[in-house]
Amino acid sequence: WVHLVESGGGSVQAGESLRLSCVVAEPNYDNHCVAWFRQAPGKEREGVAAVYTGDGRSAYADSVKGRFTVSWDSTKNTLYLQMNSLKPEDTAMYYCGLREGRVGPAWNGFLVPDKYGHWAQGTQVTVSS
Repeated sequence: WVHLVESGGGSVQAGESLRLSCVVAEPNYDNHCVAWFRQAPGKEREGVAAVYTGDGRSAYADSVKGRFTVSWDSTKNTLYLQMNSLKPEDTAMYYCGLREGRVGPAWNGFLVPDKYGHWAQGTQVTVSS
C-alpha cells in the first residue's frame, strides 16, 4: 500500500522561499517516480518537478527551472521541493504524487498527471505581490 503526506505550504511574498515535503509511507517497491504537481482554481493540474528514484533523473516544468529544486531522500522516504524566488503565478494547491514501478531511459511521462496513481492531500502555496 502507498500513503503520502505532504507539508510545508503557506503564504509568502514574491521573491521568498518555501520548502515542501512529502513523506511516502510503506511503498512495496524500490524504484518509482515521485513528483510535484500543482493546480490553481479553474485550471488543469500541471506537473512541476519530478525525480525517478531508480537513477536520479529529474524533470522540471519550464516555468520553474532555475528556481525550484526537487530531491528524494531515500533514508527518510521523503520528497522535497525547494521553491526559491517565488512568483504570484506559483500560487496553487500543490500535490505530491507517486507512480509505481520502474521506467525506461527514454520515458517522458514524468510530469504527466495521468501517469501517477497515488496522491497526497495537497498543501496550499500562496504568493502575494
